[in-house]
Amino acid sequence: MIRCARRAVLGVAFAALVAAVHAADAYRWQLPRGFPEPAVPADNPMSAEKVALGARLFADPRLSVTGRYSCASCHDPARSFTDGLARSRGATGDTLPLNAPSLINAAYNASLGWHDAGVTTLERQMRGPLFNAHPPELGLAGREADVERSLLADSSMRTAFAAAFPWDDDPVTMDNTIRAIAAYERTLLAAASPFDRYVFAGDHAALTDQQKRGMDIFFSDRGGCARCHGGINFAGDWIDRGHPSARAVFVDTGTGEAVRVPTLRNLPATAPYMHDGRFATLDAVLDHYEKLATDPAADARLRRAPLTTEERAALREFLGSLADPR
Repeated sequence: MIRCARRAVLGVAFAALVAAVHAADAYRWQLPRGFPEPAVPADNPMSAEKVALGARLFADPRLSVTGRYSCASCHDPARSFTDGLARSRGATGDTLPLNAPSLINAAYNASLGWHDAGVTTLERQMRGPLFNAHPPELGLAGREADVERSLLADSSMRTAFAAAFPWDDDPVTMDNTIRAIAAYERTLLAAASPFDRYVFAGDHAALTDQQKRGMDIFFSDRGGCARCHGGINFAGDWIDRGHPSARAVFVDTGTGEAVRVPTLRNLPATAPYMHDGRFATLDAVLDHYEKLATDPAADARLRRAPLTTEERAALREFLGSLADPR
């Protein structure tokens, strides 16, 4: 009897695993040209139903202590998934210590924390804003059961969770909420900028002559920008399905602490800049790096000879070419 029961349990587990694998294989990515398939954790396979649920939960204010905040409050799609603030505010009104980073192409990030290189999956990253307490962001620590009850009482949510996690007898859980949002965030891909059209689509008219000069400076030792901002997301080495691990780039940008190098994509939509939001304009950022370039105490990767006025203007124009149409 025990042996039969054990076989039955193993059979159910195996069937669930097979279903998960088939779901992952069946998911149809909408990948920009030239971009690899993102890495996906084995315990959170992609499905269209899960992504759709994650999109709903991302904007659902029930996932905050006040019922008025959501993930989208700090990661507004209209601002390339940032919030326009120097430092974000939590659900209870507290000012948070850091600027909200863009989620565009976050699926390729080797690390997702500003300071912690160990935050290597979107699932793990989600636990920070959900459960941080000092100061609170969404403020759900100790309130997980309340959120689950609220979602379970919503018939459309029950249906959506059941579709997203068909092998789970009790799908409406906080863990599955995190999995669904992470799956949705993996689909936030953008690569329709003039640079992408030039490089991946062979459209040689996509960049102006000045932007092409700026690109040469960016990728050369003269500019030195690509020492940190290389890769498909201009944020250093990346991860994908065929390259599931990488080391994120961390650099001290003049504050005495090393922070993760962010993407340079969609800069017009993501001001203010830096991990602490201290610069309101891109020109202020370039001014700052010009000072660091000749500072003997600065990180060696940031030091170089000063740029001429013409070189800086070309570099700025190239950075503008990394923005998708709005």
